[in-house]
Amino acid sequence: MKPPKLHYWILGCFSMALCCGCTADTSLLSDTHPHTWDKLYLAHHWPVTVCKMSANDCEDPPEYWTIHGLWPNKVDDCNRTWHFNVTEIKDLMLDMRRYWPDVLHSSQNRTQFWKHEWDKHGTCAATLQILNSQKKYFGKALDLYKQVDLNSSLLKAGIKPGSTYYKMTALKEALTRAYGVTLKIQCLPPEEGEKAQTIGQIEFCFTKNLELRNCTEPKGGSKGMQTGLQLGTGELSVCNDTLPTYYPLQVQGHK
Repeated sequence: MKPPKLHYWILGCFSMALCCGCTADTSLLSDTHPHTWDKLYLAHHWPVTVCKMSANDCEDPPEYWTIHGLWPNKVDDCNRTWHFNVTEIKDLMLDMRRYWPDVLHSSQNRTQFWKHEWDKHGTCAATLQILNSQKKYFGKALDLYKQVDLNSSLLKAGIKPGSTYYKMTALKEALTRAYGVTLKIQCLPPEEGEKAQTIGQIEFCFTKNLELRNCTEPKGGSKGMQTGLQLGTGELSVCNDTLPTYYPLQVQGHK
């Protein structure tokens, strides 16, 4: 092979390599990518219990289940350069304030809670095309919240907040009948002198196709998916099936 032809042959091969690199499907790298996840948790928390857990002064917490977050499993803080911008979700603001409120800091800058959820979880969920912007992430979480309609399902099953204790097994069975999948239910363990745990969080699990799936975790659950918030007087954990379960209507000391 003459030198000029060799020169063009090398350039041609180099160009083809560049082209292949530009068009490569990054999804093929997903199995080894450090930000891989395979399941989404849609976490609802019960505001009255959240207030009980915190040293903060919660003012009139909503008496309905609200969104805690939409969390990919296994990962967090995937892109620290992708900063939260509240103007990107301005069209969602009415629903955000109603269904995704900052229960602990109602009188402060409410957007800090949403910023935390985006920074820690949204930047990881964004590897999925349907969630790859702030508006898509928060908007889809709101859609899923309305779709599962936990508040209505509990009422239809006769499960209401108040002074009644529930059996955790009965509560789980009612939710499994309603949704056809096993949910993850977390409670605040009994304080000293108490006999009952307090229900605090219910999580739905979804596939990457946003279809409901069973929430199956090793015993004790994944610590990274426990609460996602720093709370003052306790920590939620997977509920104990043998303990009576309290579903409080009011925070102690509130009317």
